[in-house]
Amino acid sequence: MIKDNCEQILGRIAAACARVKRPPQSVTLVCVAKDRTQDEIRQVLAAGVLDIGENRVQEARVHCQEFALPGTRLRPLRVHMVGHLQTNKVPEALRMFDLIHSLDSLHLAEAIERQASGCSKTQDVLIEVNTSNEKGKYGVAPAGLVELSQSVVGMPHIRLQGLMTVAAAVDDPEQARPYFRQLRRLLAGLNELHIVDYELRVLSMGMSNDFEVAIEEGATLLRIGRAFFS
Repeated sequence: MIKDNCEQILGRIAAACARVKRPPQSVTLVCVAKDRTQDEIRQVLAAGVLDIGENRVQEARVHCQEFALPGTRLRPLRVHMVGHLQTNKVPEALRMFDLIHSLDSLHLAEAIERQASGCSKTQDVLIEVNTSNEKGKYGVAPAGLVELSQSVVGMPHIRLQGLMTVAAAVDDPEQARPYFRQLRRLLAGLNELHIVDYELRVLSMGMSNDFEVAIEEGATLLRIGRAFFS
């Protein structure tokens, strides 16, 4: 079932890319492993998906021990932190994650910088933006993005790659389009300001119910869980 679901997802990605004249390889599929068994993850890996997303450090620890993630010489696996990261979990997170999608505050950035400096690592990150302005939702407000970005790029052990958002929960995927479009425009704005001396290219947006719309709006990373396993 998982292999068939993976093939269907890849087909839908290719079709969405074709609609907006993008190559399918411009989109990376991240399988979100929240609450999944080791056997389910093995099937995902066997299907050729080599980017694994984790919502919790505790669960990631178990998965990483099982599959020797990251840095294994057997497979070119990449492990992503896609959930909220608490500052007290940063030391362990730096040992496991290739990319942290959910940097959402100066306080967290400072914790990552401090710990990364201590272990001589440069940590790739995305800034999470609360594009829907929902109360109680993680992510920096759009109005605070430039200030946080400027602080982050001044930290030598953090490398900013782009932005992430979680769209509001909606019944019709089309209703999520404004949130994705806003994130794309926010990234373009950072590039116009030359926040860093390279182009920020990563847009982590789109999940099982809305990833095709996200692709049409420029997503480069998709965080998909349920569609793999249902």
